[in-house]
Amino acid sequence: MMENRRSGVLLHITSLPSLYGIGDLGPEAYRFVDFLFASGQHYWQILPLTSTNPALGNSPYSSFSVFGGNPLLISPQLLIEDGFIRQQDLEFSDVFPEDKVLYEKVRIFKDKILEQAYQNHKYRIMKDADFNIFCEENAYWLEDHSLFVALKLKFEDKPWKKWPQEIRDREKQTLKKIRKDLEENILIEKFRQYLFHKQWRALRQYCQQKNIEIIGDLPIYVHYDSVDVWANPKIFKLDENKLPTFVSGVPPDYFSAKGQLWRNPVYDWDYLKKTDYAWWKARFKKNFHDCDVLRVDHFRGFVAFWEVERHRRTAITGAWVNAPAEDFFNALISYFKQFPIIAEDLGIITDDVKAVMKKFGFPGMRLLLFGFEEDDKGNMNAPHNLIENCIVYTGTHDNNTVRGWFEHEATEKHKLKLKKVLKKELVLETIHWDLIDLAMTSVARTVVIPLQDILGLDSSARMNTPSTKKDNWLWRLRSGALTSEISLKLLEATKKGNRV
Repeated sequence: MMENRRSGVLLHITSLPSLYGIGDLGPEAYRFVDFLFASGQHYWQILPLTSTNPALGNSPYSSFSVFGGNPLLISPQLLIEDGFIRQQDLEFSDVFPEDKVLYEKVRIFKDKILEQAYQNHKYRIMKDADFNIFCEENAYWLEDHSLFVALKLKFEDKPWKKWPQEIRDREKQTLKKIRKDLEENILIEKFRQYLFHKQWRALRQYCQQKNIEIIGDLPIYVHYDSVDVWANPKIFKLDENKLPTFVSGVPPDYFSAKGQLWRNPVYDWDYLKKTDYAWWKARFKKNFHDCDVLRVDHFRGFVAFWEVERHRRTAITGAWVNAPAEDFFNALISYFKQFPIIAEDLGIITDDVKAVMKKFGFPGMRLLLFGFEEDDKGNMNAPHNLIENCIVYTGTHDNNTVRGWFEHEATEKHKLKLKKVLKKELVLETIHWDLIDLAMTSVARTVVIPLQDILGLDSSARMNTPSTKKDNWLWRLRSGALTSEISLKLLEATKKGNRV
């Protein structure tokens, strides 16, 4: 896995240009693949492809289903090309801003378009061989997913814990009857998932033609009000009322005096082990079907996780609980034969986590923005401490851009250290290329650069600020921003690092 010197670009699909308010799987995605190919890149890293929720800040890391694709990413233009809608079906659409995503406005628009696509195809859908193959191959997650969506609609988006008890507890006869009652809404959701799958499959094939591999993203935890918890309550620590007994988070550290309380239900690893990790195998199976490599978020949680009693208001009072990491990864590697993952090991990582990564050869992540502290002897992100088996980033979706960092966050000591490493004067207008060159020429086999840094954008292009709820996941690339000059500049940096 990732044995050759290669590089890639981090850009989530929502950030692509499009006419319809959000990046999608249409023509601009193909143009971006062409840009990657022309620029000598090998990887396109994205964020999770799952549905987003406005109540959760539209974060791709908080979804009601870890298996289903996000219908907001379906391209209206490709729907026209494939005959699911007509051009006149788009005539009602508003003008959307180019530089950010207005999620609620986009959601209303896409729902109308997808409803029209279903109405245009509903009398042929059951005879559509491709649709039926999709449903059959994905039944292991699609059946519960589609029923959950239909039930959410029926109960006006109430959380599943407030549904009638017989539905909440998934009584077989009740579910059999409700599936029949909600048959059309279930079919509509299957159709939406099929359209997403069809467009994603075509884009993946185009990537393969251009020798571009997709690095996906897998959050470790799932949202409580999700089909995943409703359909699989035994794999989580829930009480007799199916409420979490413990929730997820991280303890207090240098960055947060109270820790972080995420409130996801934590896993019952004893039960998971008894099932030979069947749910996790299914989850990785789906993600490996969609992507070539997976970045696994909060990897340390597979070794030991911080659990907090449900009623606590902060993460201060919690406890570390060990997970059966070696048994878990042995089972997965034996099942998949190839298990290409990147371990997100940012922050404070203990020796037990490092030991698991070393045993299985999982590469970790290194961020150059964290590499210029005054005392860098033990700083894994410092340029001289980088190793071959790691993925080097200038920053990620959770960090400021290089330019934004340099302008607003870097101290004089940081800049002095950076100047010493670069052996040159620091210039704001070119500082992003300095760090890109530093990453490309490092010993690390793999380098991934956020597109915002390739373009030298400031803080306004930041994708996410952790622990905040507003103005995240909005940034979009303007059409025409990826010029031939930028492509050539990136290609030259890639050649300089011997990564083509």
